[in-house]
Amino acid sequence: MSEQHRGFETQAIHAGQEPDPATGAVITPIFATSTYAQDGVGRPRQGYEYSRTQNPTRGALEECLTALEQGVRGFAFASGMAAEDTLLRTVCRPGDHVVIPNDAYGGTYRLFSKVAQPWGVEHTPAHVSDVTAVRAAVQARPTSVVWVETPTNPLLSVADIAALADVAHEAGALLVVDNTFASPYLQQPLTLGADVVVHSTTKYCGGHSDVVGGALVAADAELGERLAFHQNSMGAVAGPFDSWLVLRGLKTLAVRMERHCDNAERIASFLQAHPKVRQVLYPGLPEHAGHEVAAKQMRRYGGIVSFRHADGAAAAAEVCERTRVFTLAESLGGIESLIEHPGRMTHASAAGSPLEVPDDLVRLSVGIETVDDLLEDLAQALG
Repeated sequence: MSEQHRGFETQAIHAGQEPDPATGAVITPIFATSTYAQDGVGRPRQGYEYSRTQNPTRGALEECLTALEQGVRGFAFASGMAAEDTLLRTVCRPGDHVVIPNDAYGGTYRLFSKVAQPWGVEHTPAHVSDVTAVRAAVQARPTSVVWVETPTNPLLSVADIAALADVAHEAGALLVVDNTFASPYLQQPLTLGADVVVHSTTKYCGGHSDVVGGALVAADAELGERLAFHQNSMGAVAGPFDSWLVLRGLKTLAVRMERHCDNAERIASFLQAHPKVRQVLYPGLPEHAGHEVAAKQMRRYGGIVSFRHADGAAAAAEVCERTRVFTLAESLGGIESLIEHPGRMTHASAAGSPLEVPDDLVRLSVGIETVDDLLEDLAQALG
């Protein structure tokens, strides 16, 4: 079987991770070095000269991510926001226009509104689950990038990647998909027509809440070359230890995601029946507006569940403070379950903007604990 046709789990464990030729070490070593001895003036050994440009541990991670997303070239960064910023500066120029989700992650919105906009890049929010709305935003003015999350953070809207790829490409724009919530195991946007995939590898790729990182994977070699130039020039690269931690996480991504999904489905069903819950947002529910699209393009529906409290904002915040197994914390995608109030935590930067989230919203990152313990914890917190 050729390497490109190996199964996902096999690729996660082996892609870019051959035994070390010098020692036979099965696990990729942490190359904690900033520079490399050269074989002569201007003759780097195997291309290694300085670790901002190339590092063997980071290179192994980039090759693995590229294989998992079925892309052409991948890049690892110090954070998800560093990856996003590098991408924007690579593909946009002052005067360009980008369409973004109307419920984008708060950090992404802050990047567009506080960093890219003063630089001259304008943005228009659109409901990414509505292809007609995205097309209208693209046609309203020349657009260089259509940027989507699917599912979105934290409202879990689902975008039809293949349909939006057609919309973007008809307008001469790139389609960028933030695949953080789904992970490469549940969804591979490049196979559906996207041009670039973005990840916060802090989340499911790392999977253990012990590393901060980001990644880009490109579908096109020419774009990959441009991203490589900007990654090196801007310098916000993943360090060797962080790269090693994400590599370690990727090896168990498939089995972790299955458990995340199992637990999230049970919790979504429990919340649906609870009298204190006004609405449950989870693509796995048949009544979710994006359920059919998610079923078409995702392996399963993910480990994030959001819900709106029937008694309003104060009650939503109180639930977040009453849990005992769910930890009150930002971030997501780790083995442990987390609970947060997006309006006052991860999405506070969107307050007062068109992207402001409901103040009665609670977001759960469902971990891989015993699901009965999670259900009991939510039951006592809801009262």
